[in-house]
Amino acid sequence: MIHAFRLTLRDPTLRLMLLAMLLHGGFAASVGSFQSLIAVTVFGLSDNGYALILAASLMVSVTASIGVGILTDQRPSRRAMALCAAGTMCAGALLVLAGQSATAFVLAHVLLLPVTGTLFGQLFAVARLVTAPLPRADRDGIMAIIRATFALPFVVLLAIWGVLFDAGVPLIAVYGWTALSGALLMVLILTRWPRDALAPWTEVKSGLGFRASLSELTHGPVLLRVGLVGAIHSGAALSGVIIGLLLNAVPGRGAGDVGAFFAIFVAIEIAVTLSVGALRRSFRRLHIIAAGVFIYATGMALLPALADGPGLWLLCLPYGMGGAMIYALAIGYLQDLLGSRAGAGASLLALQQIAAQGLGALVFAVGAALGGYGLAAVIGATVMAAAMVAILWLDRNAPLEP
Repeated sequence: MIHAFRLTLRDPTLRLMLLAMLLHGGFAASVGSFQSLIAVTVFGLSDNGYALILAASLMVSVTASIGVGILTDQRPSRRAMALCAAGTMCAGALLVLAGQSATAFVLAHVLLLPVTGTLFGQLFAVARLVTAPLPRADRDGIMAIIRATFALPFVVLLAIWGVLFDAGVPLIAVYGWTALSGALLMVLILTRWPRDALAPWTEVKSGLGFRASLSELTHGPVLLRVGLVGAIHSGAALSGVIIGLLLNAVPGRGAGDVGAFFAIFVAIEIAVTLSVGALRRSFRRLHIIAAGVFIYATGMALLPALADGPGLWLLCLPYGMGGAMIYALAIGYLQDLLGSRAGAGASLLALQQIAAQGLGALVFAVGAALGGYGLAAVIGATVMAAAMVAILWLDRNAPLEP
């Protein structure tokens, strides 16, 4: 992994991607980890109402991400699109802070903050462009480092939020940090992001119109695999919702426990992620992903049984180890489905996101209605494992990665 670190740090564009991903991770850690608690306990939304917000947010996020992916695959516009994503992060957070109401929360989470998610795909798309000349194992190692950078704020910020919430700071304070993160991102993009005409990378444009590009993305074998990878990631989308609600329902636990749980397992995730490059040189990428899925699903299935005792903290191991193996390598798997076209690859990440968040919202709604948050966790774990088995079967005759 030292080799991948050296490759990353000596390239100014990759260093920029690391900084931007760190700030974007701060947004995800602050809002993503507590938005379900804020929706239900601060603004009084019902479980079904919050599920509808998740679904609406998902549609906006994916529509924006696919549009940005296709647009950047057709013409130079990466800097403008990144600036737009940072701007909506800042604006959405300020709307919640200024409105202090369920209406402001819904508007921000449905219309503004989902657009911020387009930045995630853009950062990985640029990293893909910069690392295109490198061997696949080196690319996977660099992608793992960038993904670990995204996860780092979950360790630091969630620990800080846990202490602050226990001291009486209101949950809505996370939007103050998010507004600041968005403002810093805008400054970083304006001052450091290369203008597209002068970008230090070579990008292959598709030459396709919007309809043809969309048809390419939804081609049967590609779309099937994207959907299955989304089903794998639905476990993470679901966990981001139910962990807070499940622990908050346990007497004696609260927001501090939620923050501590996320912080511990993400710390483990980062440590394992930084070892993925070494694993990648000895094992197939898909086999590492599969091991991660089954480990993560096991921890998720055990969550309802262990949430009210000390065994909860043991689950940080499967969550962290399994998540690292999935997140570090699944992005590269998706990007390679359409070769070296980074814009199209970013759109596939968006399609994977709609599958992940949509399925996660569906499992949450069904599980919560039929048996509560615990049943939702068990269903989610089953969906993850089944999707991974399907991918292994589909790619059973695929050539070995170089």
